[in-house]
Amino acid sequence: MYQTNNPIIKHKVGLLNLAEELNNVSKACKIMGVSRDTFYRYQELVNDGGIDALINQNRVDEQIESAVVEYAIEYPAHGQHRSSNELRKKGIFVSGSGVRSI
Repeated sequence: MYQTNNPIIKHKVGLLNLAEELNNVSKACKIMGVSRDTFYRYQELVNDGGIDALINQNRVDEQIESAVVEYAIEYPAHGQHRSSNELRKKGIFVSGSGVRSI
């Protein structure tokens, strides 16, 4: 069983623990609404780098992150999709959901 208090990875750790408890990856993935491919990616990350390896998964490049933050400060009323479109015009490619995540 894996333990964490980090809210960022709590869902991922919960999936790994549920699969271990049930002794059934498919059932755990179905309950949690996650694909088996995702489960095995999480499991591989944990096996290679421990629980903390789950934190940095799906992070964007630091340059993109800073550009999104700067844009959000400059234009706080723009939504995630408009921000994404405006940043794309400047050559910074990040999806609307990526903007929201940052």
